[in-house]
Amino acid sequence: MNTDSQREMLTLALFFTRGVSLKRWDEVGNLSREIALYNELAPHLRRIYFFTYGSSDDLRYQDRLAGNIVVVPKLLPLPSLLYMLALPFLTRKYCREADVYKTNQMKGGFAAMIAKRLYRKKLIVRCGYEWLQASMRKGVHPWRIKLISWIERRVYQAADAIVLTAGHMHQFIHEQFGIAMDDPRVQIIGNYIDTDLFRPMPEVQRQSRSLCFVGRLAEQKNLHNLIEALSGLDTHLHLYGEGPLEDELRMLVKDRSVKATFHGRVPNEQLPEAMQRCEVFILPSLYEGHPKVLLEAMACGMPAIGTDVNGIAGVITHEKDGLLATTDSASLREAIEQLFDNEEHRRRLGEQARKMMLQDYALERVVHREHKLYQELTV
Repeated sequence: MNTDSQREMLTLALFFTRGVSLKRWDEVGNLSREIALYNELAPHLRRIYFFTYGSSDDLRYQDRLAGNIVVVPKLLPLPSLLYMLALPFLTRKYCREADVYKTNQMKGGFAAMIAKRLYRKKLIVRCGYEWLQASMRKGVHPWRIKLISWIERRVYQAADAIVLTAGHMHQFIHEQFGIAMDDPRVQIIGNYIDTDLFRPMPEVQRQSRSLCFVGRLAEQKNLHNLIEALSGLDTHLHLYGEGPLEDELRMLVKDRSVKATFHGRVPNEQLPEAMQRCEVFILPSLYEGHPKVLLEAMACGMPAIGTDVNGIAGVITHEKDGLLATTDSASLREAIEQLFDNEEHRRRLGEQARKMMLQDYALERVVHREHKLYQELTV
């Protein structure tokens, strides 16, 4: 690539979620998933800076990144909140070079907003989930709700573009912050899937009448009702993930005589095979943002059951590429029995799910939309 071409290319600075590091992504098994977009974007950009909250340990991941991605770990050993406020000043050399700033999530966006004010660059506020919306659902303390609302209002106001992963988030920020439904800054760009990694694997031996769940073992995922739904059914539940409810769920499984295996956390690159050892995927959540794991299962061609809630209902079209149930155990049980009793139904839903993922969520499509957005902001 010649020097003139390099000058015309943009430099992106990615502000990590407060407290998050490359090491943390690796520990939770999400590293390959999270860096895939930026490795694919790298050939289209002059440079990408990762402003992380990790120690120098984050530099060890440099060999997993494209050559023009530069990791900038914590430059001072400060608590994450203080470091977030200091970050735009400590990284001023990189901030001045960058053309576009982007948040990985809203939680951490305050640093990107400060950088925009200081250095007058373009700011993309990206929300994989809506921080205030999720906090309200979790019932966090009212003073925290007020603080999060105050932060979000200012960050959204400073944004040159707002990227949301689902339409229900746009409706929420419209109601909360008065951001118009036709605001040209807002774009809906769903989570991406590496459809080469997450692909059907017919060579994998599937366990008969087996059900797969992947996610955090927490209240949001509605696993108590799922276990209740399986009581008395000849079905084996495989759970991949960790969380605060694991001991409680193990006790419930035993009490209800449900066949279940808790596999713990697995790296993202091992998930396609792990999921496809089961016949059906299920996500019984009470709410979601835009669940990557559901997209990944559907990209594998798995017949999927989800609940008819925000974040899931926007992905699954009932009876076309999956099944939707309500969050209660009776509805979940009915959907599970319906799929296990009809092999042809499972095959058809799985094929349509794969087709839809290729059409709407393939990594290369999201890369194209992201790069186009950067260019439009800087013309």
